[in-house]
Amino acid sequence: MALIELREVTKSYRRDAIEIPVLDRVTITVAEGDYLGLMGPSGSGKSTLLNLLAGIDRPTCGSVRIGDTEISSLPERALAAWRARHIGFIFQLYNLIPVLTAYENVELPLLLTNLSKKQRRDHVMTALNIVGLGDRAQHYPRQLSGGQEQRVAIARAVVTDPAVVLADEPTGDLDAKSAGEVLTLLQRLNQEYKKTIVMVTHDPRAAERASHLLHLEKGTLAEQVKA
Repeated sequence: MALIELREVTKSYRRDAIEIPVLDRVTITVAEGDYLGLMGPSGSGKSTLLNLLAGIDRPTCGSVRIGDTEISSLPERALAAWRARHIGFIFQLYNLIPVLTAYENVELPLLLTNLSKKQRRDHVMTALNIVGLGDRAQHYPRQLSGGQEQRVAIARAVVTDPAVVLADEPTGDLDAKSAGEVLTLLQRLNQEYKKTIVMVTHDPRAAERASHLLHLEKGTLAEQVKA
């Protein structure tokens, strides 16, 4: 069953009187439970595509549907509420808040929900245990390695049990050992917890972990490879 459908999606930005094309009539279908890797050179539109899936950006034309929701036509407030419930986002540079503990960073998305304090605690500790950091809940980001920070960021991305996990160069700032641990964790989230993952990466070793690969070249899909 298709969980994500992009149809004829075009995205361009205006800079003064100049229109800069980024994506050109891109059509992608991602099945529920799939793990899609997006590769391509810098400037090919990979991160823009991820932002469209997250509802952070809107297409110039075309449609973006996730589950039963046509997110490209949602009003801004409804889109923000939808994103909080259905999307987990993993960034290259972790985006953890330095003055908050690992526990508090992971809890942040739950503060937008109606969960009780005890329910939030249960969710946070489950997420931290999944990423192997239950014993580091009270550590601050500065007390963690880069790989541990990214694992906290992954726990934050999955704590709301989102339908889709989007990862933008999740190993781009990590050494080889930490990158391998993060990739193994993402693979486990996909295989054991049935999370649908879309990952942008430059790293061929990261791309190998995905079930499918799409290559973007200058805003168009150049080829599709079965990993």
